[in-house]
Amino acid sequence: MNKHFPTDIESILNRIEQVDPLAYARTRNFKDGAVSQLSPYISRGVISTRQVLTALVDRGFSWTTAQKFVQELAWREFYQRLWQLMEDDLFEDILQVRSGVQNRQMPQSLLEGTTGIQAIDEGIQELQATGYMHNHLRMYVASLACNIGHSHWPQPAAWLYYHLLDGDLASNTCSWQWVAGTFNGRKYYCNQGNIDKYFHTAQPGSFLDHAYDSLPNRPIPESLSTLGEFNAQTILPETTVPVLDPSKPLYIYNAYNLDPNWDRDVPANRILLLEPDHFRRFPVSPLVIEFILALAENIEGIQVYTGEVQSIPGLRSFPQIVSKEHPAFRHYPGIKQERTWMFPGIRVNHTSFFRFWKQAERQAKAYFSKRPVAEPVP
Repeated sequence: MNKHFPTDIESILNRIEQVDPLAYARTRNFKDGAVSQLSPYISRGVISTRQVLTALVDRGFSWTTAQKFVQELAWREFYQRLWQLMEDDLFEDILQVRSGVQNRQMPQSLLEGTTGIQAIDEGIQELQATGYMHNHLRMYVASLACNIGHSHWPQPAAWLYYHLLDGDLASNTCSWQWVAGTFNGRKYYCNQGNIDKYFHTAQPGSFLDHAYDSLPNRPIPESLSTLGEFNAQTILPETTVPVLDPSKPLYIYNAYNLDPNWDRDVPANRILLLEPDHFRRFPVSPLVIEFILALAENIEGIQVYTGEVQSIPGLRSFPQIVSKEHPAFRHYPGIKQERTWMFPGIRVNHTSFFRFWKQAERQAKAYFSKRPVAEPVP
């Protein structure tokens, strides 16, 4: 069992009940802030953002109290909707703004956790040991790689995704592009004072101990000047050929859909499919694979199969093949059920979160007041 992120469903549901949205709004940027640590379970599809929202309403929180927490959940949903819109173009520069990029590698010191910035190095060590990094620290790391070290974002973004238990390709990719300036045209910088404030360190004289307006013009620090290559492979489990009943539907699960309640009353074959092609393109660490497999144990009757979807034995013989819609798995055959959205009906046709939030906020307010609301116009 992962002691930081338990995988049994009872512990996960209990974690939802422990969310304190007021404390979250006040302290979420601090190292020891009241963050929910629900992201690995949301990313892996064990629970949904809608489920978390419903729990807040059922526990009696007001919209005013819950608003900031819900807005942060909405960012995750916005990024997923943006992936639906952009498909594979999401993994290229959203805006063609690459000013200052000097390399397409990444600082070796980030790979090793030896940047010299205490909070960042400790965060990298925690990431490698636990699969978790505080969200505010992720912004610091991305700023260091892209805007201080002048690396293009894709390789360091892939490195972070590799380690994260809550690895969400949409959120990770868009967040790195947001920091690097290719999402909105504006780069994000952090300085030592900001890091010290939120992560309780004191490092006067570091290469980040400068005013914000001077950081873009400073040379690359020595500790970021040596470049490394992030090359990784996913070690997938060796599995036996699944035993399937051709008279029953086939339900296909994956690393983004591990919902133990998904049509659980339907008699069906249930496979957790680990496709080598997917993981070659988007590698993850052994810790992440271990986490995925442990979460799958909550699904009754699940069989784990390492192989491509077309290699599932008897694929054409099932009365139905069912999966959940997801941009990474458009190639699955059969029926694709809609995911459980927090804000159903709102699809994006732009890259502005706040245009999305304008519609989403109206739905959320109505939900907290338990009033019906008309479906928004996309």
